[in-house]
Amino acid sequence: MSEYNILVINPGSTSDEVSYFRGETEVFHKTVRYSPEDMKPYERKKITAQFDLRRSMALAALKEHNVDTSEIHAVIGRGGVVKPIEGGVYEVSGQLLADLRGGLMGDHSSNLGGLIARDIAGIHGVKAFIADPVVVDELDPLARYSGMPENPRISIFHALNQKRVGRHAARQLGKPYEDCRLIVMHGGGGISVGAHRGGRVVDVNNALDGDGPFTPQRSGGVPAGGLVKMCFSGKYTQADMKLKVKGLGGLIAYTGTSDCIALEKYILTGEVKPNSGLDPSRISREQAKEAVHAMAYQISKEIGAMAAVLEGKVDAIVFTGGLAYDKIIISEVKRRVGWIAQTLSYPGGDEMTALRAAAEIALAHPGQIKNY
Repeated sequence: MSEYNILVINPGSTSDEVSYFRGETEVFHKTVRYSPEDMKPYERKKITAQFDLRRSMALAALKEHNVDTSEIHAVIGRGGVVKPIEGGVYEVSGQLLADLRGGLMGDHSSNLGGLIARDIAGIHGVKAFIADPVVVDELDPLARYSGMPENPRISIFHALNQKRVGRHAARQLGKPYEDCRLIVMHGGGGISVGAHRGGRVVDVNNALDGDGPFTPQRSGGVPAGGLVKMCFSGKYTQADMKLKVKGLGGLIAYTGTSDCIALEKYILTGEVKPNSGLDPSRISREQAKEAVHAMAYQISKEIGAMAAVLEGKVDAIVFTGGLAYDKIIISEVKRRVGWIAQTLSYPGGDEMTALRAAAEIALAHPGQIKNY
């Protein structure tokens, strides 16, 4: 039994999760969800502008549950968008800290995980870590080709949760993860669909701001010619276009909200969740349903593409993340791709337990901490 007390911080694009563990026992888990109104003051700012908001939420959770910060042995945050690295546990220090703060490979909420972890860990001089960050890169060489040598495809995805549920699926299938051929769809504010083969994610869409299906907040792979015309039309600034790609693209552009729970309720009952951004005078229930089905359609196409990557030999299609709770989306995707392989669902993401285990390994076996 572990004797380490570990604080886990997991910032998402529209929510924050904080868990505190004494050994393997979770003392508390708190999720704070942010509405479009909450995020509005930060729309045109770097993600680090949200640092104080998110840090104060983590400290408030500790205070609410009477946790003395002096008893914490380590703090671990969700990995950020740093340079491509192999999976594992990394201490937040030196260049890693600078790259998280500067958004070396992109401006993403996960960058805040390591920054907040380092700040809180510094209160009592304990170590801060990240593990299996979103930039874990295991792509096959052919997967890097984009058609533009100057603009190769890169690996940015929900590595921590995809790896976690990949191993869960393997156990359910009764096979080692390294022997499985899986397609894993993680759906949240961003959506990643990865092809897992031989214990590696050999192909995956850039879930940050590159390609793949449109998502609750991101435009995904859009028509390239039209995008070029928009960029040079004079109607939009670079900041405007970045927001259209990530932040104000996808479902929020079509429906006024990125809240899939609110959309599902509106479609099924007509009820409008307060402060969700939904406006019945702007979008009807039928229009909202079509937009949600369009997203499911694009997710299904991406899963089909990954089935081709795996040469049609797929042990299972795995659904995870917040979208795995959405009955409309998942039932529609299953209807379209269920012929490829059996489907398994692990809704949400037990990323907190996965991060705790990673921090425990780092504390118990310092030699396994990797250098950035």
